[in-house]
Amino acid sequence: MAAKGVGKTRGTVYDFPDFDANQDAETLHKAMKGFGTDEDAILNLLTQRSNAQRQQIIAGYKTVIGKDLVDDLKSELSGKFESLIVALMLPPDHYDAKELHDALKGAGTSEDVLIEILASRTNGQIHRIVAAYKEDFESNLEEDLASDTSSYFQRVLVSLVQGNRSVAEADPSQAEEDAKALYEAGENAWGTDEERFIAILCSRSVPHLLAVFDEYQKINDIDLEDSIASECSGSLQSVMLAIVKCVKNTPAYFAEKLYNAMKGAGTDDSTLMRVIVSRSEIDLADIKDAYKAKYDEAVHSAIMGDTSGDYRDSLLKICGGED
Repeated sequence: MAAKGVGKTRGTVYDFPDFDANQDAETLHKAMKGFGTDEDAILNLLTQRSNAQRQQIIAGYKTVIGKDLVDDLKSELSGKFESLIVALMLPPDHYDAKELHDALKGAGTSEDVLIEILASRTNGQIHRIVAAYKEDFESNLEEDLASDTSSYFQRVLVSLVQGNRSVAEADPSQAEEDAKALYEAGENAWGTDEERFIAILCSRSVPHLLAVFDEYQKINDIDLEDSIASECSGSLQSVMLAIVKCVKNTPAYFAEKLYNAMKGAGTDDSTLMRVIVSRSEIDLADIKDAYKAKYDEAVHSAIMGDTSGDYRDSLLKICGGED
């Protein structure tokens, strides 16, 4: 889902020039063999390679060293630094699949993770995630979602995991009709017609939904986000709001996720790590700009204040230079 008014998005991690997968494999092996581990060498190399290049390094490591690189990294590293480096080594669709599986199969269901991933990914990304989930866990993502969630929240997730959102341009007359339908289903109704909200928010194209949101504001003189906040509650409210926020401005949505992960006492490291890793080659530079604009603080400064050690240094490397 693209941000409103934004053309090409900007990541912070790109292909490394003069790349040599076998040479990088040997450098990593040297950093891990013998007594002690050169964590700096590992983080400096892997955070400056694109994910596609990391996959080539994995293959090169097995060719020139005869061992599995990810297994060696797991045995040599520990804690949050290990988790971050291992996350970097997974292809994006497999990383998302793992995060969804962990959210569904851990102690309880992590609705926030399900919402974040399924509300923000494109049709193509969703299809690749579903395939990766099947490959890695020999299970059906839609069935697992259905078995671990319920009611209208379940129905939204099942709709999103189809990856079948329209890609059509906005239809002004249809946008007006959809806006009126949302108004009649919520603000102007006794109770809320959740099915109407699901049908429109989960199937219409991003350009069309932007037009619907504008029409809704004209009809009701209120933002759709405010209506959803008053008409829905719990996980259903959260997923509906996430869809609307991602349609309006995806980087701003993830900037808010980063802020909430780092504010207050303690840090939500799993969210911090997931956002930075998953968006590093997509729109992390735009997320940093949105963060600075909304919270008057640089992501770099927030990470410096909330993390430490090699984990912090790796996060900062992935984020690029200071904002």
